[in-house]
Amino acid sequence: MAADLQAKYSKLAQEYSKLRAQNQVLKKGVVDEQATSVSLKDQLKQRDQSLRKVEQEMDSLSFRNQQLAKRVELLQEELAVSEAKGKKGKNKGDSPSQQGLQAQSVFDEDLQKKIQENERLHIQFYEADEQHRRQEAQLKARLEELERGSEQHQAVVDGLATKYTETIERLQSDKARLEVRVKAQTLEREAKECRMRTEECQQQLRRCQSELSRQVKQSSSVIQEKVPFNDTKFSDYNSLNVPPHNRRHQLKARDVAGQALGFVQDLVAALLNFHSYTEQRVHIYPLDSSIEPISPLNQKFSQYLHENAAYVRPLEDGLLQLHQSITEDTVTVLETVGKLRRFADHFSSYTHFLLKILPYQLKSLKEESEAPLCTAALTAKNQELQDDMRKVTSVFEKLQNYINLLALPSVRQDAMPQSSSSAVFTQLAACLHNLHDAIKEMSKHYNQKASLEQGLPTVTQKLRTTTECLLGSLGSLTNSTGKIATFFSNNLDFFTSSTGYGPRGGTVALNPLQAEDMLANKKKAAAYIHAIKKPRPQSVPYREALSNRRILTSSTESREGLTQQVQQSQEKIARLEQEKEHWLLEAQLGKVRLEKESQRITDLEAQLAAALGGSLASLTVPDNAAVHSLEDSEMEQSATGKEATLCSSLVGMLCTTPTVENMGDEESREQLIKTHYMARVGELTTQLQISDSKAVHFHSECRALAKRLAIAEKSRETLSEEVKLANQNITRLQDELATTKRSYEDQLSMMSDHLCSMNETLSKQREEIDTLKLGSKGNAKKNKGR
Repeated sequence: MAADLQAKYSKLAQEYSKLRAQNQVLKKGVVDEQATSVSLKDQLKQRDQSLRKVEQEMDSLSFRNQQLAKRVELLQEELAVSEAKGKKGKNKGDSPSQQGLQAQSVFDEDLQKKIQENERLHIQFYEADEQHRRQEAQLKARLEELERGSEQHQAVVDGLATKYTETIERLQSDKARLEVRVKAQTLEREAKECRMRTEECQQQLRRCQSELSRQVKQSSSVIQEKVPFNDTKFSDYNSLNVPPHNRRHQLKARDVAGQALGFVQDLVAALLNFHSYTEQRVHIYPLDSSIEPISPLNQKFSQYLHENAAYVRPLEDGLLQLHQSITEDTVTVLETVGKLRRFADHFSSYTHFLLKILPYQLKSLKEESEAPLCTAALTAKNQELQDDMRKVTSVFEKLQNYINLLALPSVRQDAMPQSSSSAVFTQLAACLHNLHDAIKEMSKHYNQKASLEQGLPTVTQKLRTTTECLLGSLGSLTNSTGKIATFFSNNLDFFTSSTGYGPRGGTVALNPLQAEDMLANKKKAAAYIHAIKKPRPQSVPYREALSNRRILTSSTESREGLTQQVQQSQEKIARLEQEKEHWLLEAQLGKVRLEKESQRITDLEAQLAAALGGSLASLTVPDNAAVHSLEDSEMEQSATGKEATLCSSLVGMLCTTPTVENMGDEESREQLIKTHYMARVGELTTQLQISDSKAVHFHSECRALAKRLAIAEKSRETLSEEVKLANQNITRLQDELATTKRSYEDQLSMMSDHLCSMNETLSKQREEIDTLKLGSKGNAKKNKGR
């Protein structure tokens, strides 16, 4: 079915390409005809323009002809009048008649020229009119032919358009059917996949349920067997368990403390500037201290204001210590925050400082009001500032009381219940807003007072600068108090929420100090575990472990062979030790014999020397014979000694050295045969030992190769399974690639069809636009002709 659809689709595509090529040819012919019609219309337009020019010239010539005709009539009338006057005045003389004749001749010549020119213009106009009529007739005939051709082309185009629309509709219907079939196939495939997935999920669910049921049974059995009682059921027992640590609450508390520290730093800077600029203003107004001494009241007030840093800066230090005391591993509640008490003490000292300078500040403003150049408006503003100062000081007193209340549980735990802390935090937030409003009112009144002081004649530039700085400090103080009030209101839920330290499953909250002690013990336990914990050795990679295993197996096999070789070597060493001992004994015997022989030689030399004392000549020959006999006997003894030594070395036993006198020919022959065979036996034993060692080595190598072969077989089986899995993955990926390729080809064909349809619609729209433009141009030309 899919092959038939593909064949139909290919046939339709071929027909569509043929029709598209024919459409392109027809479009080209239509465009050419349209271009020729446009050129003919342009020519027609030019001819119309030339015709209009000729008509205009004809109108101008007719008008000129009419003027000349009127002129001729006037001249004829004048001629008639002049002739009548000439007839009447013949009697008067000849001179006037001659003048009239000359004038008449001039008018006749002029009239003759005008008549000739008029005739020539009439002839040119007639010729131009005839030529225009001929050209108009030719152009009309040409236009009729082009219109007939355009109608024929339009009919052909309409036929092709209908044919194309039918073909497009048919292709779209086929495309819709194919899309429906493709969607159905994809939906079926997705349904199959979903069914398979659901089956897999159900299997996994069954496995999980069985595993969970098994674990539950195991856990319940373990609990029943191992746990004597559940301590979480009873609150008394549960209170002894270690409570969980709320690390998120600690991080939030540290963040909030950090933000509060930043705001308080801004507040401290604004207060320092406000008190410093107030001190400068006291030295400048109402009396300038550089010109004349100020009043004792202002001197005392200036002295107190000069000490403001000792009361303001501890606020920042106290809050900084509070922020540093809050960490992740601490319990931050009112009962455990001991640094809050120090901050409350610093705030109380600053409030006492404000209460101390308040009377001086009020009297200083009163002194400014009593100045001779102070106006009523300035006096009113000073009274308003006095009220503002009292209000600000009272608000600071309220803040001091609330902060002392919050710091009280860290000193005495039962001083304030936890339920009352939320109300204190709420009142503190409202008091901060009141402080912001009071300072804002004071700043507004100071601005009004500064604007009024600018009009006074005694105001100096120094006073203006100090007043501007004072207003700036008040603005920063207003901003900082507003930020603090907004910050406290936004975090009011966090401040009022209880941490609720307690064991899991328990309803009774623990004492925060107890929770903090538990956390301290937890830190000690963690440090102890960290101290005794040994670092784990680094793991060996898998491939390296496999290679080490192969080496180990081969080394174990070679070790067995080596142990056998070591045993054989030890036996050989034992035999060699025995031979060594034998040779040591032989060496000792040889040394004894050497000493005896040397003694005998010395004796013989002594006898020989004694014998030589009688007659040297008679004894020369027997002495030489004796010497030669002695030398021959020594050589035979050494040879027999060597043979005996060889025999003993080959057999590995100690044997006596036979003497020459007791040994006969048969014994010497047996001794030689024995030594020969013993040497041969020694050689064969050494060869046998070498062959045994080689056999053991080959046996160990064969065992190692057999084990390696088994390991290689196992690895080959695993690799064959991996190759099968890889081939399955490759086939699956090839199928997926084929499906995706097919889907992409379908999408590309669909997109090509869509692009063809869009191109056709665009060509139609362009043709319509061209026709509309041509129609609009024709209408414009007709309107111009009209």
